[in-house]
Amino acid sequence: MANGNQYILTAEGLHKSYGRGPGRVEVLHGLDLAVMEGEFLAIMGPSGCGKSTLMHILGLISRPESGVVTIDSRPVTNSNSQRTRLRRTMIGLIFQRFNLISVLNAKDNVNMSLRVRGIRPGPRAGQLLESLGVSHVARRKPSEMSIGEQQRVAVARALAHRPKVLLADEPTGSLDSVNGHALMEILKKTNRDDGQTIVMITHSEELAGYADRTVYMQDGLLIEHN
Repeated sequence: MANGNQYILTAEGLHKSYGRGPGRVEVLHGLDLAVMEGEFLAIMGPSGCGKSTLMHILGLISRPESGVVTIDSRPVTNSNSQRTRLRRTMIGLIFQRFNLISVLNAKDNVNMSLRVRGIRPGPRAGQLLESLGVSHVARRKPSEMSIGEQQRVAVARALAHRPKVLLADEPTGSLDSVNGHALMEILKKTNRDDGQTIVMITHSEELAGYADRTVYMQDGLLIEHN
């Protein structure tokens, strides 16, 4: 649930297009977004409307052609070093396809998230795996886990460095209904108990119901939904 009146993540006037000449397609048309600290926000919209493009821009993976993203009162510039630093310290990412490292076991996958940020691994990986109900796969590689177990390990990895903002791009897309709802309960608990800010893309009205607020993406813009 949102904490106070402080915006932790904002986007102003985002424009993004792909291609050139007659084949150029504009995906974002001056999009604005404001997310409160501690808020759980769901973003919905039809396929191809630019939701993943927006998520990549918010996650500082790609750049808009114009517009400004601000994270924790820090405007994001085009500086590669600043973008890398903010991405590593402020943002956690959950992808639909998990992107776990196949040669590492679950615990090492989570610890790798800390190591690349210069943080010495301690008990946090084990604590997260236990809290997410997958401590039993700590020594297993991704190929030895179920899809649901892989997704929970991916959540643990995204939360390991205590990001200010957790971005989840269709996090239940590879899960069945039971595992999808189980993951949503975990995200809601993290939001409620730890004040974790979450921005999630989903196609499901039912899953969006776990969020505090839902916005709908249409024609490269966001409109309030509830």
